Amino acid sequence: MDAADAASTSALRAAHERFMTSPHPTPPPGVRRLVADSWQRCAARGVRADGSVLPGSTRSVEELASYRRGHPLATVLPLFRDLLGAGAADDGHVFAVGDTDGTLLWVEGDSGAVRRAERMHFAEGAVWSEARAGTNAPGTVLEVGHPVQIVTGEHFSSAVHDWACAAAPVHDPGTGRVLGVIDLTGGGSIASPPALAAVRAAALAAEAELARTGPTKALLGPEGRPLSADGRETVVRLSALGRDSALLEHAEGVQRLSPRHSEIVVALALAGRGVTGERLAVDLSEREVPASTLRAELTRLRAVLGPALLGSRPYALLSRVRADFADVTALLAEGRVREALARYRGPLLPRSEAPVVVEQRRALEQQLRGAVLGSGDPGLLRHWVDAEWGADDVAAWRTLAQRLPGGSPQRAAAVARAHALDADLLSIPPQVARHAALLQRSRF
Repeated sequence: MDAADAASTSALRAAHERFMTSPHPTPPPGVRRLVADSWQRCAARGVRADGSVLPGSTRSVEELASYRRGHPLATVLPLFRDLLGAGAADDGHVFAVGDTDGTLLWVEGDSGAVRRAERMHFAEGAVWSEARAGTNAPGTVLEVGHPVQIVTGEHFSSAVHDWACAAAPVHDPGTGRVLGVIDLTGGGSIASPPALAAVRAAALAAEAELARTGPTKALLGPEGRPLSADGRETVVRLSALGRDSALLEHAEGVQRLSPRHSEIVVALALAGRGVTGERLAVDLSEREVPASTLRAELTRLRAVLGPALLGSRPYALLSRVRADFADVTALLAEGRVREALARYRGPLLPRSEAPVVVEQRRALEQQLRGAVLGSGDPGLLRHWVDAEWGADDVAAWRTLAQRLPGGSPQRAAAVARAHALDADLLSIPPQVARHAALLQRSRF
């Protein structure tokens, strides 16, 4: 390592130390935006930065072997070995192939490097997502969706500060969805443009090979539910917080739904195993919805989603749904308020007037607000009042003022804001205040 590299490494580790020890972590100067954003996500999720908690495996040896055999990237593993394996072995590095959850499916290369990597649990079966392992190339690739290079002190966990890594996503050429990630991990030479170019080239070559051999057909379980290549039930991801048009990510790609279709999909996700047409009509409108109108809306939605995702009699989403609003609720139930607040992107379908959406939106916001105020954590309170939905929350401003040190400028500003909001509320008739609150929500 030359003097410039040593100085850069030292500066990164110093920046990492300042971020981790600050009571209100903010990205230090000199840290790349990509890395700073990742650090913020990791801190919000409660990832340990001291290296005391290393990633573990979620599958037995037998389960991992079965899963790998059926994984789409198994067909291009020989290609990865040809393109990266020999070079990794010769240069003292390892190459790894991971799935979309960050599970390392194969880790190969120089035997000594493989053994050193195993000591920090960078091994087959371990989960190296950001949420489990902090900032690292494979995990961060899965967060941002493009090739990433992470060096020494840029890793969130200090246990990885002696390593550098470069990774790139591998996409299904037919649908565009991410199938997994290819990674190079090792010493200082990985922190170079050729290493990043190598994983990019390997990912592109794999996609070309997958396109040549043809797409994998979808598998269906005994109840007609879509299954992944390893025989497990597929998961549909639904994002509806802070947006009027929900996003639905499934095997065929990502779809932006219309506001009405968004309401229907949210209602079906909340219903779980299915709902009758009569109940769905009540959930979607306070006014009576003719059965013919509802059937027409669901027919149009089925044309968008396909029959493999939307069932009838009862109406239901046929894949297991992972919804962002449900994730927030689950985190709150576990007492993980910081992670819940980080996942909360805003009110659920904020313009929707569908009764089931309005009820869920209010309940979720009340639960989150109560947890933030109850925590008494100045950082969480600041996050809440800095957001558009919490900017006029008098109680939150008061609680923040109480929790800040006496005499601090931030405390004085919080007290002043609370007083100003109190004065505004006293001078505005209640009916006008309620109307203003509705207008505030409609801006999302």
